[in-house]
Amino acid sequence: MTRLCLVLGDQLSERNAVLNAITCGSDHVLMAELVDECDYVWHHRKKIVMIFSAMRHFARSLESSGHKVFYHRFDPDSKVRSFSDAVTAHCAEHEIDQLLVTWPGEWRVLDELRKLADQAGLELVVLEDDRFLCRPEEFSEWARGRRQLRMEFFYRQMRRRTGYLMDGDAPAGGKWNLDVDNRKAWPGKPDPGHPMQFTPDQLTVEVIELVSAHFDGFGDLDDFDYPVTRAQARRALSHFVSRQLAHFGSYQDAMHSDSDYLFHSRLSAAMNIGLLEPAEVCDAVQAAWEADQVPLNAAEGFIRQVIGWREYVRGVYWLKMPDYAELNHFDNQRSLPSWYWTGEVKMNCLRQTISATRRNAYAHHIQRLMVTGNFALLAGVVPSEICDWYLAVYIDAFDWVELPNTLGMVMHADGGLLASKPYAASGRYIQRMSNYCQDCPYRVDTATEQDSCPFNALYWHFLMRLRDRLGKNPRMGMMYRNLDRQSDGRKSAIGRRASWLLENIESL
Repeated sequence: MTRLCLVLGDQLSERNAVLNAITCGSDHVLMAELVDECDYVWHHRKKIVMIFSAMRHFARSLESSGHKVFYHRFDPDSKVRSFSDAVTAHCAEHEIDQLLVTWPGEWRVLDELRKLADQAGLELVVLEDDRFLCRPEEFSEWARGRRQLRMEFFYRQMRRRTGYLMDGDAPAGGKWNLDVDNRKAWPGKPDPGHPMQFTPDQLTVEVIELVSAHFDGFGDLDDFDYPVTRAQARRALSHFVSRQLAHFGSYQDAMHSDSDYLFHSRLSAAMNIGLLEPAEVCDAVQAAWEADQVPLNAAEGFIRQVIGWREYVRGVYWLKMPDYAELNHFDNQRSLPSWYWTGEVKMNCLRQTISATRRNAYAHHIQRLMVTGNFALLAGVVPSEICDWYLAVYIDAFDWVELPNTLGMVMHADGGLLASKPYAASGRYIQRMSNYCQDCPYRVDTATEQDSCPFNALYWHFLMRLRDRLGKNPRMGMMYRNLDRQSDGRKSAIGRRASWLLENIESL
């Protein structure tokens, strides 16, 4: 019996479970660059380049190891457009009795493969994705009986389980979470440098030419410099740990027009497609802390993102899908403004963030949460539209990580399952954490005038229009007390300003 092993574009790991389950040189390995996977949302062109190039490099490595690899290269005119098409076409030419796949990163892919197996009479074997540290059934057990799922408590369990930054049964330094130490604005020093850059080799150049010829979509292709092999990704990890990690903690929430990255690692894309393992990333950070090369707040802030937040959102995704994707707790009806795609908006914070996203296929978590996300929340954008935008524009975005982050954390569209309160803020927050307000035509210190920062009126308007739903939230108490201190006349002026902004949202 010949088994067919399907390797997906976000599973490019030597430890991929399906590769360890088959007979090298006898069973078949199938990889495919597919039209449907590029078209179901409008992907950033650098994202397509990274995945296709990494796939081709990985396929070459598998072949050199003796695997029997069947590789379908992108062809816009091919009848092979989907995973189902690729598997069906392969089975038509070869006698295949069993299809093996490692647990996909998207519910729709798992659903498609299950339907395909039923229709084709194939035995489908779905193996655990051992790159993650918490299996879906383990997360389900942790979540059982909990009305609300709070990352902080999950994170503490993961710290105890993995042993990272622990002093026996207690957290190193006496505190589980050092986020209070990680909220500084960047004053211009120290020099943040840049994540490690890689010159495209010939294989990557061919992919860039392919994408340039066939994808006239979002994002720039110039200066592609992401890692596309495991060796490159490991070098990028070492570079980050030695040159940026020490200041990552203090400035992880900062934003600045002089730097697209500040002290962020840009390793998430390599992790999410399998070039790096989360455990090896955390091991490197832990080792740097143990060697007194980085402070505890930097190591804790980074490790929390990996074993805490990253594992947590994946657990929520597989616990609640597929219904989770349809949630719209606030019944939002507004379409996503077109300038999210162009960056042609006068608000400097949004222009800076979207322009950097177009250049790099990247923005860090505060730019996503408190700039582009905050605006979508306050404006009442339909959750599915902003979710599709995040999935499209970011190089590290796959459904398992993007959907809970955007729908739950950014939009509070799950009604508080994932986050205890909406992450709504006025322009004051952006002023405190960045220099964006300095070069903006809008004034951050006013709310009701024509040149007032749109975030300000929209923030108060958000609180007023959703008071019935949010007024009893204990974490919103201070916000509503501040609202109640304002006069009826000011509230009316805020309402008029917010209504005008929403009616003219395309021209902001």
